[in-house]
Amino acid sequence: MPLRRAVISDIPQLMMIWERAVRATHHFLPEEGIAFFRPLVRDCYLPTLEVWVSESSKKAAAGFMALTGARLDMLFIDPAYQGQGHGCRLVEQAVRLYGPLTVDVNEQNETAVTFYMGRGFRLMGGPQQMA
Repeated sequence: MPLRRAVISDIPQLMMIWERAVRATHHFLPEEGIAFFRPLVRDCYLPTLEVWVSESSKKAAAGFMALTGARLDMLFIDPAYQGQGHGCRLVEQAVRLYGPLTVDVNEQNETAVTFYMGRGFRLMGGPQQMA
């Protein structure tokens, strides 16, 4: 599972991963919410943040994370690759780069809360903030 920095030409594939992952894990987000966030993720976040891609054995993007220093802004794994270590490897890379991380997690996304708690994150400052 190689990791690499994303390039601008990755954005269409990362957007497909983002949308599949959101639909699989963000059941609380209505269709209007997905439509609202789609252009922000595509046009504002992915082109400007530090984005890392985890590749499958077939060299296809399996997931990605976006960082602002030690703040994990996004972590999305294609549902077809969830549970295969891609998220763990991305978080480990972020820790290697920046040390302890912070992340905001929607408490309704129980999968994400469980994932981060399993990686040693703890709640701080409120139910959605973890470090």
